Amino acid sequence: MYRYDEFDEEFVRERVAQFRGQVARRLDGSLSEDEFKPLRLKNGLYLQLHAYMLRIAVPYGTLSSKQLRQLADIAETYDKGYGHFTTRQNLQFNWPKLKDVPAILDMLADVEMHCIQTSGNCIRNVTADQFAGVAADEVEDPRPTAELIRQWSSLHPEFTWLPRKFKIAVTGAEHDRAAIMVHDVGLKMKRGPSGEPGYEVVVGGGLGRTPMIGKIVRDFIPRDELLAYLEAIMRVYNSEGRRDNKFKARVKILVHETGEEEFRRRVEAEYAQLDGPTINAPEDEVARIAAYFAPPAYETLPDTSETLEAARRADPGLDHFVTQNGFAHKQPGYIALTISLKAIGEVPGDMSAEQMRVFADIAERHSLSELRVTHSQNLVLPYVKKDDVPAVYAALKAAGLATANAGLVTDIIACPGLDYCALATAKSIPIAQEIARTFQDEDRQRDIGPLPIKISGCINACGHHHVGAIGILGLEKAGKENYQITVGGDATENAALGERLGPGIDAEDVPGAIESIVEVYLGERREGEEFIQTVRRAGLEPFKAGFTAYIASRQAATEAAE
Repeated sequence: MYRYDEFDEEFVRERVAQFRGQVARRLDGSLSEDEFKPLRLKNGLYLQLHAYMLRIAVPYGTLSSKQLRQLADIAETYDKGYGHFTTRQNLQFNWPKLKDVPAILDMLADVEMHCIQTSGNCIRNVTADQFAGVAADEVEDPRPTAELIRQWSSLHPEFTWLPRKFKIAVTGAEHDRAAIMVHDVGLKMKRGPSGEPGYEVVVGGGLGRTPMIGKIVRDFIPRDELLAYLEAIMRVYNSEGRRDNKFKARVKILVHETGEEEFRRRVEAEYAQLDGPTINAPEDEVARIAAYFAPPAYETLPDTSETLEAARRADPGLDHFVTQNGFAHKQPGYIALTISLKAIGEVPGDMSAEQMRVFADIAERHSLSELRVTHSQNLVLPYVKKDDVPAVYAALKAAGLATANAGLVTDIIACPGLDYCALATAKSIPIAQEIARTFQDEDRQRDIGPLPIKISGCINACGHHHVGAIGILGLEKAGKENYQITVGGDATENAALGERLGPGIDAEDVPGAIESIVEVYLGERREGEEFIQTVRRAGLEPFKAGFTAYIASRQAATEAAE
């Protein structure tokens, strides 16, 4: 993991001191809310539906056991005893009091954490593959690149007030687990013609009210030229991005309105004018950062663990957990484990302070004190010895963290929705909970197989519904919550936006509608097909027909009851 240097420490402490003074002036009335708003947003503090919300940066999703314990202490001392992990690999506290926020920031600084660049029109928290550094299909660990971008962007004068927020994701693997195609900039690590390291550069992806898949603007940029090329992209965006309408201010709109070829030409022209050596990081600095992510001192182990295999034979629950939540490790004798925060009936992404402490202990004993946050609001233990998996599973089970549903129909992404968010137009959490209860039978989940369901409570799409194999968008219609259902979305290297099946439906009809869609899939699928593969082969028509039939049956039942 990256460790703060003297500059990091001083920078964060100074920001805490500055914000402490700003909060004091807001509390005594010296600052109005309008004057305070840009100051609090620069420190990750939002004003939500019922209270303030503080968003903590977790760069590229990597946390230490020590940091997680500190988050648990903050949750108990200054919040309601839990935190919420997000699709941006961050953590949010939903109930802090304004007067306590400076103390929270101090506690974060004590463990090398902060809330800078988690809000506002800036380059946001850089995200990456949750299996970075351990995935067997990886070209290179993307975390050093993500950290380099974080340092380059943090105080860059060109990016202090962009037309709109800007999100960057990096993947080091052929299979995209970082959703780079739906980010403002996505970077895919690859090798050049002579084997040199570099990146494919994607620009203009994004969701929200105008969802778009990003465009490849550079097939390959060498690693040592990356920052200058990113700077060229940001300069074109900063100078030409729209500021007259915030709904059309993202770089995806600029790429769309300018045209892919013309946007590429402008970036290349800007890049040609830049003095690369003064922008790109020196080799020794790149090496310094990379050293923090060097592979740990793995033990030399056989790849097959007789201890684990015997335990799996004796315990079906453990066997199911490893099968569903285990991830193949590039180091023999090790495995990465996804820890689902989607127990049936619970709030997706929430974790209690008690669970945080237990999990920190597990990571310390069995994962070299490191854990990861995923895009799907789960956690990962990246360095578990296979021999240790039975003990890890037992500890997780005791803490209510051993749900074996990673990637299945109950592993649902859901934004906070109308339970918390001032922008939301419908609830997300209760919908996710009811769908999970509908499919709670474990055998049925495994029979259905991988099926990403994603729910947003408004058009801003914080739940990534556009790229859910099944997407659910909650809106307000005639004073009621109304939900649109889409099918066929994909956030991987085969990125696609889902298509609507029909008119919006009432909240109480959503679980049944999802069940009808799943039944169509089970009837249509061929041997070995996953849901998204069946949709692509069979097309939308069978799913539209099943959805329409379900709606008709619900209307008939309503009329009969009346």
